[in-house]
Amino acid sequence: MKIHKEGTTIILTSLFFMAVVAGSFFYFNGIKWWTITLSAIPLLFAIFFISFFRDPKRVPTGNSHLVTAPADGKIVIIKEVQEDEYFHDRRLQVSVFMSFFNVHINWAPISGVISFFRYHPGNYLAAWHPKSSTKNERTTIVLKNEDGTEVLCRQIAGLFARRVVCYAEYQKPFKAGEQIGFIKFGSRADLFLPLDTKINVKIGDKVIGSETIVAQLAKKQ
Repeated sequence: MKIHKEGTTIILTSLFFMAVVAGSFFYFNGIKWWTITLSAIPLLFAIFFISFFRDPKRVPTGNSHLVTAPADGKIVIIKEVQEDEYFHDRRLQVSVFMSFFNVHINWAPISGVISFFRYHPGNYLAAWHPKSSTKNERTTIVLKNEDGTEVLCRQIAGLFARRVVCYAEYQKPFKAGEQIGFIKFGSRADLFLPLDTKINVKIGDKVIGSETIVAQLAKKQ
């Protein structure tokens, strides 16, 4: 299993801590049932971090018009909203909630060029809170395809997620399914799509980042 680069330092630190704690228990108390039990606690944390920062191989299925899930998780929002950071008009919002057990890599939902990028420091409300998309730490990325159609993807930190990592740069091209960022310890990824977009998922669906086609953009004549 491949480990994502964002987790290397945390995993090595947890393994070092595990070795120190286990060694101290055994050195001062000998090998007893309770020292073995206590030594297993940091081991469980190390296993959790290794699982959390896994980097699975994916086969991208999207393109400049087929919109793929920007993250692993569950569809929790599909609705028409007013998007006022970039578009300043009505859009279809599709949101993916990531639990602790999901892969936390974020993938480009379509192929295109970055036409807008902005990082916002903020709070750490629970990801399902209605104001989390505008109050929490977040990064807004807009990808423009060859038709000029733009898709906004927003990485949102949550209650426990304390760092949003983004690889976007203005005018940088991305292919659908290419890694665009990482949210450490969970949260949400929002998509804002044109109103004439065909949505292929429903609330409660589980999606696989870079593989599940969540929507289809209308092609301009």
